[in-house]
Amino acid sequence: MERWKNGKDEEMTSHRITPLTESGLLSALTVILAMAAAYLPVIGMVAALVWALPVVVLIVRHGLRWGVMSVLVSGVIMALLLEPMLSLRMVLSFGPTGLMLGYAFRHQWSGAHAFGMTLVASVAGKLLTFGLLFLVTSVNPLNMQMDVMQQSFDQTFAVYEQMGLDKNAIAASKAQISEAMTYLNLLLPFIVGVMGLLDAGVAYIVSSRVLRRLGETVPQLPPFAEWRLPQFFLYLLGFALVGIYWGGSREIQPLYQAAFNLNMVAMGAGVIQGLSLMSYAMDRFRVGRVMRMFFYAFVLLGGVLVQILAFTGLFDMLFDYRRRFGQKKS
Repeated sequence: MERWKNGKDEEMTSHRITPLTESGLLSALTVILAMAAAYLPVIGMVAALVWALPVVVLIVRHGLRWGVMSVLVSGVIMALLLEPMLSLRMVLSFGPTGLMLGYAFRHQWSGAHAFGMTLVASVAGKLLTFGLLFLVTSVNPLNMQMDVMQQSFDQTFAVYEQMGLDKNAIAASKAQISEAMTYLNLLLPFIVGVMGLLDAGVAYIVSSRVLRRLGETVPQLPPFAEWRLPQFFLYLLGFALVGIYWGGSREIQPLYQAAFNLNMVAMGAGVIQGLSLMSYAMDRFRVGRVMRMFFYAFVLLGGVLVQILAFTGLFDMLFDYRRRFGQKKS
């Protein structure tokens, strides 16, 4: 009886220690990834994108409480080893992504629901980070990045002038760069959304693969050829075009910028839907992987073809060409 009690006590102790030990190891991994993101030029970008992976694994295996504790502990350690502001930026920018994705995986949400909520959390984290930097420095961090880019271009053009290159060619390049910078300034909100989408996409793909290797059951997104985005994006494009016209003709800059960004969101959704439709068509005609990559690259690298693809995808949300193709086949 006493031996059975001792064995039971040892088993309970091991169950208590396992989450704590794993939390410590995964917190240390987040600190290592943060240091790589801070000090390594190229690898650091990859390390920042997968920073949320240990948090996701910990939540799926032991619960949300352990994930929150891991984020807080790793934030404190990063503040001691690196600097407090960098630690806070990492925690706010990538922490919500890991917490939301881990919670979604643990509760077996559908793949689309899990990814959508993770995207919302990721964008919210980026906005929190930029808001924090603005409160501390009173400078818009995105505008600061644009100023750095502009200074870099100015220095490059100055070197070209010293080298005696054609002044007309330099002036034409300056005009093109100036126009591109103007559009980038208009698209700063859209750029934040793209950053959140990249963060959420990498976290979802990498975390799901790692968790499957660890023997966990993870909900998956449907095959790419079956993706169907809501018709909301088609109507969003219509409202955005009206807003661009009204904002531009009446010189209402906030309206014009908001409509311009919404237009890019709608067109981006159309591109995704169009690529899904392409994937469906290539599945039907049994196109090989190499040729698929060639067709994707050929369409995406062509400016006019991308616009055609986007409008095709937007109208596919309304007319559902795949259903029509399926009816003809049957």
